[in-house]
Formats: sequence, structure tokens, C-alpha cells
Amino acid sequence: MAMAITTGHAHAVIIDGAITKQIGNGGFVKLDTETPFSVGADTFDTDNLYAFDEDQNIMLEDAIRVDIGGEDGQIAAETVVASHYVFFDSLDGVQVGYVDFDAKILGVAAFQDTMAATDFLANTGVNYISLELRGLEPGDYVWIDEDIPERLWVYWAGSSPGDYIRVFTEKSAGALMM
Repeated sequence: MAMAITTGHAHAVIIDGAITKQIGNGGFVKLDTETPFSVGADTFDTDNLYAFDEDQNIMLEDAIRVDIGGEDGQIAAETVVASHYVFFDSLDGVQVGYVDFDAKILGVAAFQDTMAATDFLANTGVNYISLELRGLEPGDYVWIDEDIPERLWVYWAGSSPGDYIRVFTEKSAGALMM
């Protein structure tokens, strides 16, 4: 099991996002974790693409497995990462969009088992519900932009309970180590 040691302050953050094509009327929303909320299993039911920052600038004691990216499907031990949660919780609809981070994307946990194994990187006041329903539904896709390694693209068709992933980025170049 991977454990983490806090090594700095939040600096590797979500900086922007957009929906470029959609059946619906949503937009990109970055959620503030200072305001309590629950995420999972139809808690939002909108056409928006949501994202929020989880634990930041954490040195991994052990390697973590990822479904997209990484070296041989892993992010190595002793790598400093920032964790982010991205989701689409619509009743119905299709969207193509992206989320931009201020640091290079190292990997993505896109299925229930890899998300559960990396829950130790959440560390927010967010209430995560329906954990067994997280991940991508069949036919949904996520990819790291080849030309902009700080950009994550999503192609998601919404249905209950939605699509939920965890994105790991490098720490920001300007992050201060404690």
C-alpha cells in the first residue's frame, strides 16, 4: 500500500477547463474544497464538467499504479505529486472537454481499483460517496494531450452515476519544499 508524506503547500492546481462539444448546456466548474460538498452517485446532476484539487505536493513512499500515463503504468516511489479529482455527473448527455493544470500530468487513475488505492491522496473536506461506482463507464475516454502535457481531455457520455477520475500532476516548479 502506498503511503505519503506531506512535503509542501498547494501549488500544482487546476487552472482552467472548457467543454468544446456537448449535448447539453454545461460549462467547466472548478470547485472550492473550502466549502463542504459531497461527490458521487448523482449529487450534482448537471451538464457541467467539474474538477477540484485534492492533496498537493506529496512525496510517494511507494509507487502507485495508474491506468493512463506513468512509466510502465506506475508513478515511481519518491515522486512528488499533486492529486486532482475530475468528474461529470449528468443524467444524460455527451461531452468533450479538457482540464488544464499548472504542472505536467504524470498519470490518471480511471477505474475503481486504482482510485481506491490512491484515496490516501484525497485529504480534503469533500464527502466521497458511492466509492464502488467511481471510474469511467464503458465507451468513455480520457487522454493526456500530446502537445500540451498539462492538459487532460475527456470524452464522456453521462448517465447515472457519472464518471469520476483522479489526475496526478508533478509539483509546480514554483512550489516551496518544507
